Amino acid sequence: MISINTTWIKEEAKRLGFFTCGVAKAEPVNEEVAKGYQKWLENGEEATMAYMSNYLEKRLDPRKLVPGVRSIISLALNYAPSQHLPKGEYQFAAYALGQDYHDLMKAKMRELANKIRESEPYLNASQENKEGQKEELEIRCFCDTAPVLERYWAQKAGLGWVGRNHQLIIPHAGSMFFLGEIFLPFDVDKYDEPMESRCGNCHRCIDACPTKAIIPNEGFHADQCLSYQLIENRGDLSEDAKAAMGDTIYGCDRCQTACPWNRFATPNTEPSLQPKAELLSMSKEAWHNLSIEDYRRLFKGSAVKRVKFEGLKRNIAATQHKENE
Repeated sequence: MISINTTWIKEEAKRLGFFTCGVAKAEPVNEEVAKGYQKWLENGEEATMAYMSNYLEKRLDPRKLVPGVRSIISLALNYAPSQHLPKGEYQFAAYALGQDYHDLMKAKMRELANKIRESEPYLNASQENKEGQKEELEIRCFCDTAPVLERYWAQKAGLGWVGRNHQLIIPHAGSMFFLGEIFLPFDVDKYDEPMESRCGNCHRCIDACPTKAIIPNEGFHADQCLSYQLIENRGDLSEDAKAAMGDTIYGCDRCQTACPWNRFATPNTEPSLQPKAELLSMSKEAWHNLSIEDYRRLFKGSAVKRVKFEGLKRNIAATQHKENE
């Protein structure tokens, strides 16, 4: 049976710029989490994000997503901003200030996957499963585009814990991290232990949520979340969102900035995650006059394109209307 050294994987991940890395055994999601997720869906808490209910069996059992997977590497990349948009101007969630994280994460993960392939020549072969059938030894990389419970696996791999704000919190580092996974078709020599919550009695994230989307002991109501309203929602903004958005026109970081663990966050140094000079220089007047050409130029290769031009203009118009009241 093929096995690989966990310490070596972590050293390679750090060399590629990942903040931290851990490895968990690929197995079904534990029953409590699985039931909680299913209940969340049954209550319609995913709002219009229908993709969150797709491929449920694969989401709850990674072995059905990638047959033959035995280990899951979880990786975290720091995106805490080194530059901020000027106070008094329109604001964006920190993760969207630079280039699209999907491309960056996948490039780095593929490089790590290639290093693992080079270290183990048998990965280009196949092995027999319990039924005596041949299975290809396949390495797969995922980042927010597949039915994978990323924060669950990051906690399982010992990177941190899922806090009351439903974000992965890394001790003495905070929660501003992109997460990704590499599915391996073999065991490692040592698996990491899950990390217990260190939130204690703190509820600052709950108090800071401007639309009360985080309810103690009830989970997370996506439809109420300001980030959902400003990005995923394709219809009109809710009245609560309009009242709570302030200067924010894309996403929301308030439950993160309120978290005491984020005082330990260090600004990222990744060149592609730095905001463009043009974005930093945008005034409210310029946003009000934003054209489709401006939008395409400003956000070429950016995650902001998820909201589309019409959605961003909707958000700007809602804020502008408030300013004129």
